[in-house]
Amino acid sequence: MISAMSDAVEPFARAEASAANLRELTGVPGFDAAVVLGSGWQAAAEAIGAHEQEIPLADLGGFPRPTTGGHTGAVRYLAKGGLRVLLFLGRVHLYEGNSPAAVVHGVRTAVAAGCRAIVLTNAAGGIRPDYRVGQPVLVSDHLNLTGRSPLTGPPPPDGYPSRFTDLTQAYSARLRALAREEDPTLAEGVYAALPGPHYETPAEIRMLRGLGADLVGMSTALEAIAARHLGAEVLAISLVTNPAAGLATQPLDHGEVLAAARSSAARIGALLSAILPRL
Repeated sequence: MISAMSDAVEPFARAEASAANLRELTGVPGFDAAVVLGSGWQAAAEAIGAHEQEIPLADLGGFPRPTTGGHTGAVRYLAKGGLRVLLFLGRVHLYEGNSPAAVVHGVRTAVAAGCRAIVLTNAAGGIRPDYRVGQPVLVSDHLNLTGRSPLTGPPPPDGYPSRFTDLTQAYSARLRALAREEDPTLAEGVYAALPGPHYETPAEIRMLRGLGADLVGMSTALEAIAARHLGAEVLAISLVTNPAAGLATQPLDHGEVLAAARSSAARIGALLSAILPRL
């Protein structure tokens, strides 16, 4: 029983400790919103605005080192329209050998540091044939096909919400409406999260289309679950970096995904720069 209770407390205690280190290193008593950038989104970070500080995640404790290209182990602090914003320059994934708790540690740290809005971004394959490479798509819902959950295990410790989290509004309609006010051309779609790291087969993409998926990737869903469990609003934006398997004319390649993300990330950064002050 002692071991089970320790397992339940530890991920939340680690997030609280990382948040305390973040406040101490930045000298900021609390934060309002956090953005997690996907693969190859460095240009988006620059477009969002000048940062006041950049902290290596290793200095906060509890963060695994990213091993995937296009992800940097650092978080920036910047002020945006009176809001104090955290900008994570990448994330870690299940396929790197991380636990769900490690994958969502950044989100839990952000909420523990005061953030009530979490913006998740990702590079995704487009399942809908009318999606074009470089197009941003608002995530309206997800299919968590990873077979994992950050809430699995013993119940959360006292003072935290029940692990039986309602995901009816996993992705905030209010925040999506704000995004569409800034860019009325934004499409919406359902994101299918798979564990990776391999890309899907054409048969799997046909299956996903039949299940109602419009986008496919290897992140985001677990972070959204963790954020909603803690009461934060979630906005997620996918950048279509390639047609999904069976729709592409060329073999899928991570280098091409990064290149596509880099070429369009500045536009997404400008969109986020306009949205963030209104969160």
